[in-house]
Amino acid sequence: MKQGEHLRKFKRLEKPNQNLRDHMTDLELIFSMLGEAATTEIARTKDAQGFGENKQAAKEGGGVAGNARKDLELKSGKLVVTDENYVEGMEKGRRLEGDDKVKKDDFEENK
Repeated sequence: MKQGEHLRKFKRLEKPNQNLRDHMTDLELIFSMLGEAATTEIARTKDAQGFGENKQAAKEGGGVAGNARKDLELKSGKLVVTDENYVEGMEKGRRLEGDDKVKKDDFEENK
């Protein structure tokens, strides 16, 4: 099973049109972006050419994000990747723990 498929099951996403990123917490998104940015930087720095070299850059970039995630989890005592679902929390009109985003109800004109 691919990593993305595993996360989709973990987050309880059943419909193929549900975007995994829409259901991630802020920290999950940050570490995903770190992996992508690190991969891009490594590939550019090494002038990666072809599938093999870019695959190696992707493994190294993912390692950078993975190590950073593990370091935060160790220091905070909390897991970064959870089964919490950001969209479900917003639909129920509640915030996820540690989430400072504004609820939908905060924008209604006539409270």
